[in-house]
Amino acid sequence: MTTPVTIIGAGLGGLTLARVLHVHGIPATVYEAETSPDQRSQGGMLDIHDDTGQPALQAADLMDEFRGIILEGREATRVLASDGTVLYDDDSTRGRPEVLRGELRRILLDSLPAGTVRWGHKVSGVRALGQGRHEVTFADGGTTATDLLVGADGAWSRVRPLLSDAAPEYIGRSFVETYLFDADTRHPASAKAVGGGALFALAPGKGIQAHRESGGTLHTYVALSEPQDWFAGIDFTDSAAAAARIAQEFDGWAPELTALITDGETPPVLRTLNALPDEHRWDRVPGVTLLGDAAHLSAPNGEGANLAMFDGAELGEAIAAHPDDLEAALTAYEQALFPRSAAAATDGADLHELLFGDSAPQGLIDMFTGHEQAR
Repeated sequence: MTTPVTIIGAGLGGLTLARVLHVHGIPATVYEAETSPDQRSQGGMLDIHDDTGQPALQAADLMDEFRGIILEGREATRVLASDGTVLYDDDSTRGRPEVLRGELRRILLDSLPAGTVRWGHKVSGVRALGQGRHEVTFADGGTTATDLLVGADGAWSRVRPLLSDAAPEYIGRSFVETYLFDADTRHPASAKAVGGGALFALAPGKGIQAHRESGGTLHTYVALSEPQDWFAGIDFTDSAAAAARIAQEFDGWAPELTALITDGETPPVLRTLNALPDEHRWDRVPGVTLLGDAAHLSAPNGEGANLAMFDGAELGEAIAAHPDDLEAALTAYEQALFPRSAAAATDGADLHELLFGDSAPQGLIDMFTGHEQAR
């Protein structure tokens, strides 16, 4: 390729693509709306799967760096009843080591040549120029034209409309995010409940999920299956009142569990869950494609970041294999992307049914113990 690949979005998928292209000597430019890599928190823990995220890091030649950020012991998993009784507890490893998302993003950023990522470039529009070329316009009025445009810009992608009319729709469930810090000292009962890795305390339609991050940080996602207007009735600008209202939905639950909500040391953050159609796909359009949530947004199920990175690696490898025929590269990439994405979306929906369906928490326990019996 004679001109750089233009990637919109400096998330894990876009950065993996840029890195794999760099490994193959192919230039790329990543445009990101955020003004710096530290503008906002990058979220919590990620388990990096041995069939998606880890092969992507291998393609990016970053496995040594990855091993250096693994948090040992965080694969531990426990399921608690609402009264705090331990229903399932497993501290074994399952080939999915845990890392902090921000640390993973950092090693990807550090692996790219200086200037690859152009910070503070918010996309305001994209348009086709003909013959497979596209123009991107930024909020500051600047533009760039490219032979290959990749939308790695997440759920509300500005690139997706070039390919598809699909838009994310609310799935009927939201998470509320909270943190406890120095929990072993300041919140020992909650720290003991969470244990060394992940906690699931579930009931039909709702649940308290938490993970021990570095040190004594407990990161909690409270799940509630309610319409968006229900959440709109909560004033999240009043942190204490919002936390108290969310905690009401868990009245009677063990105090070490509800304290993960009411003792939160950051303002509770509402995360509405949206998804694209499970079978989302598009007809081939010259010079443009999508990866990650821009292509296959689904309810969070542990697959999203892994799939985004795998998409980026697969696209980078396809471009490297067809450096003089972009359409052949994009065709090969998308032919594998669509069935892979559809299967992951189905698996994700099944997992949410285990987490929050009528059989919760027993369905999740059965899944875990079934895996043990199969090993």
